[in-house]
Amino acid sequence: MSLTPVMAMLSGASGLTDAKASDTTPPRRMSAYQRAGLLGLALGLCVPLVVAGLLVPDPRGYGTHEQLGLPPCSATVLFGGRCPTCGMTTAWAWLVRLRICEALRANVGGVLLGLATAVSIPWLVLSALRGRWFLWVPNGGQVFVASVVFLGVTFLDWLIRLVIGLS
Repeated sequence: MSLTPVMAMLSGASGLTDAKASDTTPPRRMSAYQRAGLLGLALGLCVPLVVAGLLVPDPRGYGTHEQLGLPPCSATVLFGGRCPTCGMTTAWAWLVRLRICEALRANVGGVLLGLATAVSIPWLVLSALRGRWFLWVPNGGQVFVASVVFLGVTFLDWLIRLVIGLS
């Protein structure tokens, strides 16, 4: 499986052979640019977590994003129901407060995305500081599978809400 351009740059892979190093080949040390990129990415991932901590979770389970000056969800306005991403900001606002049940009630996919973000930050920082990937080397296939799982859970959560009538 080939790496995405960003993952190839961050992993230092110059081709398919670098992406799948053998068990006996020591991993290549990251360049200063790659390490800076990982630190920048980690810092960028901190921003939505900090913002979520500054927001007050909307008791409806959605609509917290409106505190940022954004309009209400178009699906809610036009159809009176939630879209698949309704409640994600609220889920993050509850998640950073460690109120997991409330976060799951708001949006299960949002909880998964928030947890993945929270776990990614120390992993990226440790990888950058070591100059080598910490614990595992990411590849495009893993990112694809994680994305499919996230989207699948998000849509399943939405469908369940539609069927049983949760707002």
